[in-house]
Amino acid sequence: MNQPILRNYAFGAVAAVALLNVVVRALLKLGGLPATLLIAVAVGLIMRMVFQWRNQRLPEPREYWAIVGIYAAVLGLLYLGLLGMMHLKDEPGNVGHILFWLHYLCYPVLLAVCLIPRQSAHSQ
Repeated sequence: MNQPILRNYAFGAVAAVALLNVVVRALLKLGGLPATLLIAVAVGLIMRMVFQWRNQRLPEPREYWAIVGIYAAVLGLLYLGLLGMMHLKDEPGNVGHILFWLHYLCYPVLLAVCLIPRQSAHSQ
């Protein structure tokens, strides 16, 4: 699969993160780490289902790393912008920085976990 198509999957996942953050945090009034975990897992599972549905297979290792890498990079840039806005308002402190990066890392790590191929008990 070529790079532009993989980029589309990653950008679609980033758009889903933005949309689901609005829905979960504003409309459902769920916040904090539970909201982040819910959104990250939902996006990961949706990405897995969409990729598998469109390609009739899970991503190969090269595709897997490209999707996760692009997704992590784009979200990382957005999170850096958010961190900059936080610093303009007030210094978040050490604990604030740790929590901030914990929230960010949930997204690429859980996407990577969701895209890992699962072995069935019958294939062993």
